[in-house]
Amino acid sequence: MRIIFSRKGFDSATGRVPSPIFRDDQMLSLPIPDETSEFKYRGITGNSPASIAELVRDLTNGRIKPNNGVHLDPDLDCSRRPRDSGWRPLFGQADAAQSHLENRGIRRGDIFLFFGLFRRVERVGGSWRNRRNERAKHVIWGWLQIDEMIDLSQPRSYPAWALYHPHFSPKPRRKNMLYVAGRALDLPGLGKLRFGGAGIFPRFATGLQLTAPDCERASSWLLPVWIHPKGRESILTYHGNSKRWKVDPQGAVLSTVGRGQEFVLDCEHYPEAVDWLANLVKRYSSRID
Repeated sequence: MRIIFSRKGFDSATGRVPSPIFRDDQMLSLPIPDETSEFKYRGITGNSPASIAELVRDLTNGRIKPNNGVHLDPDLDCSRRPRDSGWRPLFGQADAAQSHLENRGIRRGDIFLFFGLFRRVERVGGSWRNRRNERAKHVIWGWLQIDEMIDLSQPRSYPAWALYHPHFSPKPRRKNMLYVAGRALDLPGLGKLRFGGAGIFPRFATGLQLTAPDCERASSWLLPVWIHPKGRESILTYHGNSKRWKVDPQGAVLSTVGRGQEFVLDCEHYPEAVDWLANLVKRYSSRID
C-alpha cells in the first residue's frame, strides 16, 4: 500500500486564503474556484456553522462570490449536494501530477490523505474573518482509498452517477484519471475497518496537524519519527534532499517543497504508516454503523 499526501482546497495560491477552523474546532476545506463549472458555491453545503457561499465571500473580501463556479474535487461527502443512485466518493487527477502517480505505480488499495491550509476564524460584525495572531497551518482533512481507477483519456462507457465530476471536461488532457473510493477502509494486516473507504475529518485536532507547532512557516512539518528516511529503501517523493529532514525530540521535521501536489510514501518500506493511518481514522472520523 502507498499513502499519497495530496494538497487540496484553498491555499495561498488557489483561493488565496486558508480554509476555516471554527471556535468549536469544526473545520471545512473550501473547494477551489472553477469558472467553467456548472456548480456554484451557493449550491453546495458543508459541515460548518456557516454556508460555504458565505465563507468564500467573507474570507476573500468578496473576490470570490456565491455565484462563482466551484471545482468540487475531491468530492468525499455525500451531503455536499444531491446525488444520483450509486454515488461513491471521487477524486480526479490530471497532467503532470497524474504522471507522477503513474510513475509511482499508484493502484487499487492505495490511499490519498488530503491536506490543506487552515486558519482559525471568528465572526465580527456579521462577517467571517481570520482571527488575528493565528498562524495558518497544514492540516489533514480527508481520505480516499482507491477501489477503481477510470481513465478518462480513453473512450469508454462511464457510470452515469459520476458524469457530474469536473474531470469529465471537454478540455483535452494528456492524462486524466478518476479515482473511485471503496465502500469500506481496508488496510494491510488489519482487514476491513468499520469506516468508509473515503471521508472527512470534521474537527480539527492536533493529531491531524502537519505543521510544526508555533512554526511561522506552514510548510515546516512535524511528523512521527518513523517517517524519517534514514535507513529506509525509499523516501517521501519530492523530498529526496537530506537537508530537508532532521530529527528533534518531538519527531521528524520536514521542510516541504513549495507547490507539490502529491507526495507518495511506500508503506512496504514504512510499515508503521499503516497503524498510524488506522489510528487517525479511528480517532478523528465518524464510525459507520
